[in-house]
Parts: sequence; C-alpha cells; structure tokens
Amino acid sequence: MVNARTYPLWRDLAMSEDLPKEALKTVIEALCTPATTPDRFDPRADQWRENALEAALPALLARTSAKRLRSQLLVHADEKTLATLAAEGTVTAADVPAILRTRKVWAGLISGLARRPGQVEAAIALLPRLASREVERVVEDWDPDRYTRAKGTASAPSLPQALFDAVLEACLTPLAAYLLLPEPEEGWEAVSAYSKDWSLELGGHSDWAMLARCPERWAELAAHPTFGAAVQHLLLDQAETRALESARVHAAGTGPNGEELPAKEPAPALSEDLLLACLPALCLPELAELPNPQVTARRTLHHIAHRVHNNPHLADLAADQLHAAADALVNRGQLLSLPAKQTDDYEFDGRILRLAEDLALLSANPDHLAGACAQLASMDHPAVVSPAPSRTLIRIVDDSLNRDYDRPAQLLERHSEHRRVQALAALAANPHTPHAAVTDILNMLHPAELAWIAEKVEGPDWFLNTAAAVPATEDDDGGVLRLLSDDELAQHPDPAAVLQSWLDSPAVDEILSRSEVYRAVIKSRHHTPEHLRQIPADEILSRHEPEVALKILLDHCGRSTDRWAALAAAMTFEYDEEKITFGELLDSLDGAPARAQTS
Repeated sequence: MVNARTYPLWRDLAMSEDLPKEALKTVIEALCTPATTPDRFDPRADQWRENALEAALPALLARTSAKRLRSQLLVHADEKTLATLAAEGTVTAADVPAILRTRKVWAGLISGLARRPGQVEAAIALLPRLASREVERVVEDWDPDRYTRAKGTASAPSLPQALFDAVLEACLTPLAAYLLLPEPEEGWEAVSAYSKDWSLELGGHSDWAMLARCPERWAELAAHPTFGAAVQHLLLDQAETRALESARVHAAGTGPNGEELPAKEPAPALSEDLLLACLPALCLPELAELPNPQVTARRTLHHIAHRVHNNPHLADLAADQLHAAADALVNRGQLLSLPAKQTDDYEFDGRILRLAEDLALLSANPDHLAGACAQLASMDHPAVVSPAPSRTLIRIVDDSLNRDYDRPAQLLERHSEHRRVQALAALAANPHTPHAAVTDILNMLHPAELAWIAEKVEGPDWFLNTAAAVPATEDDDGGVLRLLSDDELAQHPDPAAVLQSWLDSPAVDEILSRSEVYRAVIKSRHHTPEHLRQIPADEILSRHEPEVALKILLDHCGRSTDRWAALAAAMTFEYDEEKITFGELLDSLDGAPARAQTS
C-alpha cells in the first residue's frame, strides 16, 4: 500500500528520463492500484492517484512495451487521452484489442490511429464496429484542435483518401441496403395511420454530411453500381435545400454606407447533367409496391412534389415521368376517393390541400385535377373574424398600415385560412385542369376568398376574370364578422341583438375564430345571462374573465351543499371531451336538492 502523500513522487519518477527499465513495473503498479487505508477504500487519496497517473500516462506508455503493463495503463485512460496518444503514435493498432476489452470503438480512436500512415487500414477495419450515427465523426474529428490550435502549431496531416472513401461508403450503405428492401421499422404499427411515413426515411444527417464534402464526385457517385440510387435520392432531397440554407447563413452583409445588402439568389446546386443523372430515383420506384397504399401513395406523391419544388427544372426535364408517376399513385392509393371526415381526424383538411397542391404541380390528367377541385369544394368555408381594435394592436401595427390590417384578404391569411383558395389558384394555373371544375368552386367561395384572389393571385386571365365576375354578396363587410368595441355597440339600438348575431355566426364553428367571438361576448358589458348560457362552460370558467361567472354561480348554488358538490363534479371535463355549454352546466345543478346547510 502506497502512502497517499507520495503520489507526486511516483508521478515524477514515471516522467523522469532517468527511471531505469527495471523500475517500470513497480511504478505502474503503484499508480494503477486503488488507494486504500488498512480497512477501507480512500476516495480522496485515490483522486490524487488518478491525477498523478493521468499526468504520467503518456511517458509510461512511451517507455513500456510489455503487453500486460500496457493493458494495465490503457484501462485507466479516458477516450480523449487515448485518441490523442493514438494521433501521436504512442498508442498503436497493437493496443486496440486491450482497449476494446473495456470499451466500445469510438470515432476519435479511429481518427487518431489513421493519423499514422501505417495504421490507416487497421483504422478502416474498425469502422463496422462503430455505431452508425458516429461514423461521419471519424472525418469530422480528424482535426479536433482546428478551432483551438495555437498560432504556429503544426496543423493535422491531410485526411487519407482511403479513410474518406471508407467512411463515405459506411455512411451510404444503410440507405443503399434499405432501398433494396424497404421495410417498416420496429414499432411502426403503434404509429397513427397518417404518420406511417417510415417508407420515406431516405437518409439521415451523416450520409448527406459526407456527400456534401465531395461535390466534385457527385456525378461519379450517382452512377455508382452499388450506391448510385442512394446518392441520387440524397441529391434530390438535400442538395438544393442545404445550398439555400448555406446561402442564407452567409448572406448577411453591408454596403459601403452600412446599408444591408440584399441576399443573392444562389446558383442551383445541381446542374442539368446531375439532374438527368438523378432521374432514375426521382419518382421513388423502390417504394412503388409498399403496403397500405392509401397512406404510402399519398406520402410518396408529396415527396416527389417536394423534390420538384426544390429543383424546379425537373418539371421540364421529366414532365412525362412525373405525369405517369402521379397517375399511378392516385390510382393505386385511390387518393380521390374521399372518405367521410371523422370527428377526431385533425389532418383531414391538410390531406386535401396537400393532394390538390401536389397534383397541380405534377399531374396532366384532367380527371384527376377535376377530382382535386371537387375535394376542395367539400371543405368547410373559412370563418373570417375581425376583432375589435385594441390599444395593444395600435401600438404594434403602424398607423399607415392599420387600414390594411383588417381587409378580408389579410384576415383570411392571419389564420392560414387562405390555403383552400391558394390550392385552387395552383390548380387553375395547370393548363390541364378543366376550367369548368375551377369555375364551379369559384361560384361557391367565401367572399374573403374571392378578395384574396383579387389581391394576391397572379394567375391565368380566365381565372382572374371569372373570379372577378362572381356576384358580390349583400354583406357590406365582405363576409367578415366584425367584432365591435363596447363603445361602438352602445351606439347601436339593440347591442344584445348584435352579440347574439355573433354567437349565431358560422364563425363560431371554426376553432381559430370561435375563441375570439366568445372572448368578445364575455368581456362586453352588454352581454346578458342568456348570451353566457350559450358559450362553452370551460370558456367562461377557466379561460376568460372567471369573475363573470362568479356572481351567477353564487346566486345559483346559494347555500346548497349538494349544488356546490354537483358543480365540483361537473367541472372535471377534459380538453378533448365534448363541450357542454354554461347553460347546460347550470341546468345540471338543478337536479341536486336545494337543501340549505345550517350550522
């Protein structure tokens, strides 16, 4: 047992150039043996020992060749130290078996070993033992001190081409293998029907990160017999998106007078030749026969449309291919057979909108395009509500813009309720869409949607002219429910009737607008108990001005213990339960006996 106070001495002995070879075993055992007292482990002394060993470790490994002694030292080194010693040549490929007895392979070890020319092959041989998410870090960690290196310090040697190629191959292999046999991932059955998009998980971060490091090789790799399909998918999905992100990051700049310069539109990341080379993967042929086509066909169609959005030149280069793929997916997935909307299907409208937008971009089939128009027609009208002006709004919105803030088209966009008419405009821009199918919808649009077309759309003349010719409604507000302030209501001969008209409006049926209507009614000094009885109970009790309900509940429940107990029981409704009105809540309390509780 070594005295704890002597650990600095053992450290200095280990680092001394005069230490004889015969003393190495004794020094190593002294520094590697846990510190103890006669009857227990001594954690404080052991920390001194570990600090001394950490300082002496490089010198001891440099002087020790015996495998047993080296193994005894290696087990005490952390990953960062081992990677550094490997890069320096102190730890070699011969030490790897000893290292891996107590830990898994990590990227820094491979990078460190490969820094020595004679060990590149040994380093590459370790790649299959590395976790897939860590493979790309072998290249990323090649020069770990690149940001902290002191001036004048030698930089890391060049990355061996053989190691780069091996890491690139290891990153592309999982996607290449998946494309040969697409299968659902573990736990897929537990995922909701619409979210089952495992079929489109085409590549993660690491494979693109490696591909992005060698753009000069993209054409060669896209034609590779093994990895070509994987590379084509990655280029179509990632190249333009990443180029735009990079351009935005580097776009910030100022002119000679300090003014902000406009961002320049980056050149396309993929040339026409590269796009042509990627056409075999464009329409995701590997996913053509996947199960559950109602889901996978829809997702595949959207994925193809996303690629065309990213690479607009594809619309001309592969028009026939895109049209054929759209037809096949619509037919296989029966995407135009619209099932009845379920109450808990919150993605229903989103599916209709995405399908219409995707077909507008990809299809040349008049029947399919007309079917998309018909699905848009089945959607509910938007509810357009203009809240009463507030002092907060006036502070936020510039007075010069305030006149435009509550125009119907602006109100429609505020809650993203312009999506339906936006999709219709996209369909109208497709020359293969039957005009009659579009015109039928124009005649049934909400007035605010027609206003949006007039202000926002730059489409075919026939579409704009037809929309402009739709007869205007008699409503001077263009279909907008205008919520008045209390002062404005006071000027009206029957303020209570105005509040009732708000509650009767279709706007109350729309999630994004009903809360504004309820809030306006509850906060108005002109409301009556009858108005409040029509509003969902949780809106009054927990969301808006709970003191409004206080007097009503005090009067209604009075001194009846049973009514107060019934109120507590009735107020356990959950967020997703069917909402009862405040009036229904009050009526439910009437069944409780009106026994007064006396003391």
